[in-house]
Amino acid sequence: MTLTTTELVLSLAIALSLGGTLAYMFWKQRKEVKTLIEKKKAGIAENDKQAANIQGLQLGAYERLILLTDRIALPNLISRVNQPGLSAREMQSLLTMNIKQEFEHNVTQQIYVSAESWDAVRNLKDQNILIINQVASFLPAEASGQDLNHALLEMLVQNPKATLHTVVSDVLSFEAKKLMK
Repeated sequence: MTLTTTELVLSLAIALSLGGTLAYMFWKQRKEVKTLIEKKKAGIAENDKQAANIQGLQLGAYERLILLTDRIALPNLISRVNQPGLSAREMQSLLTMNIKQEFEHNVTQQIYVSAESWDAVRNLKDQNILIINQVASFLPAEASGQDLNHALLEMLVQNPKATLHTVVSDVLSFEAKKLMK
């Protein structure tokens, strides 16, 4: 059986059309795959940027909470807010008010740190207020602010375990360092 020229041309046209169509479909599919890969790479890069931003916020929060811990540590607090001439009750109020203000100023940092870290900071605040109030309750009504400050510092020297601020600072520092690894 011999093919006529017309049949041969028709067969070649069909073969070329099918080949061209298959080549076009293959090219289009490869282009779509490349586009998907590029989008995925861009998404990963965007996720990496978001993760870096979140990590930066977390590290900043740990830094602020370590600063808060240092600021509400009783020895530091006493030396910072000490005002001669105040009564013990006025100094008690000033110390507790300062602790509460420092804490409230940093309360939003809790969303960036672990629950354990935030609990440690809150417990430090509560413990320091409790210590101030307890020591003040043992002083006579006519005691001065200097008497309260002296009694607080003396109590801390006699009972170093009453100072929780170094433990809290260490916990915060440890968690911040874990983030940097």
